[in-house]
Amino acid sequence: MNSLVALDMPASQDFVSALKSIWDSGDAALPIDQRLPQHARRKLIEQFSASAIIEEDNLRTNLSGGVPVEQGDALVIATSGSTGEPKGVVHTHGSIEAAILTTGGRLKCSSHDHWLSCLSLAHVGGLSVVLRALHFGSSLTISNRADQKTFLAALDNGATMTSLVPTVLQSVDISKFRTVLIGGTQAPDELPSNAVSTYGLTETMGGVVYDGVPLEGVEVRIAEDSEILIRSRTLLRCYRDGTNPTTKDGWLPTGDLGEMTDGRLSVHGRRDELINTGGYKVWPKTVETSITTIDGVADCVVRGLTDKKWGSVVSAWIVLADPEVRLNLDDVRRHVKQSLPDYCAPNKIFIVDQIPRSTLGKVQVSELLKLKNI
Repeated sequence: MNSLVALDMPASQDFVSALKSIWDSGDAALPIDQRLPQHARRKLIEQFSASAIIEEDNLRTNLSGGVPVEQGDALVIATSGSTGEPKGVVHTHGSIEAAILTTGGRLKCSSHDHWLSCLSLAHVGGLSVVLRALHFGSSLTISNRADQKTFLAALDNGATMTSLVPTVLQSVDISKFRTVLIGGTQAPDELPSNAVSTYGLTETMGGVVYDGVPLEGVEVRIAEDSEILIRSRTLLRCYRDGTNPTTKDGWLPTGDLGEMTDGRLSVHGRRDELINTGGYKVWPKTVETSITTIDGVADCVVRGLTDKKWGSVVSAWIVLADPEVRLNLDDVRRHVKQSLPDYCAPNKIFIVDQIPRSTLGKVQVSELLKLKNI
């Protein structure tokens, strides 16, 4: 029987070697995010019924209660769980190869590339860098950090390509890389010329739309309710609990809303993020973009809070670059109404120390809602 083996070890060449060993044995791997606390790691391993675990010392320990995987299964990847319990996405060797070839074709990958891997290998964006380098025989530098010091060292060593999350762009210079993939969450509207904005999910084995254009072999259509649907050979086989989110004819409902214009996809946001306030629909991103142009605002997240009168009210959590600066609700509302309809102006603001985000930069909504004004 084929087993699921948890890889609870830092990003390193040892991790890559252990992954190869698992696959050579016909088993599937469950990479564990090293930024999770110990109890959360154990919970994931138990939730997804791994049969064994390999830890930093390369010691493999068998576990009780493991559930076998199907022949051909290669990975179980945990979704971000930003709005609830993470799901275990099952990818096969076939879907992984399709993703590597599809993205590699668009990027013109070859053995002459040198990839810097600096994102968590427990997520498809980070792991795909490693898998792409292995497939094309590219040079590979693995780091546990995504900062300027890491970039400079990698560039000095010949690195040409990397993959990052949008939040990293605020503090680093990426101009020396040939290509930088930006994914994990919605990218800023303006990106450096060498950056590629990617759209995809764990269920699609990462980005399948680059700069709004679907990759070769990837079909995208918009449902009547504006939900984005994707069909491609990169799709998951199922979730770890056996459920399959695709339709009978192979389309994956993404839970994101958007539109296609002249063959280019625009993503508006998650369906459950859309704020309906007094009958008006507000996309958080448009309000966030406005608020972040206020002098002294370092970060901002907008969500809807339940309200008896309006259904939901637009609410903003704001991080100030200088804690001595004062910003009140009237200031924010006045600023937003200069560029957006008045119903987009927040009815509530919370000045906070920081926005709780996952390692991919996604907002952890359950934690966000706990925050009060500082």
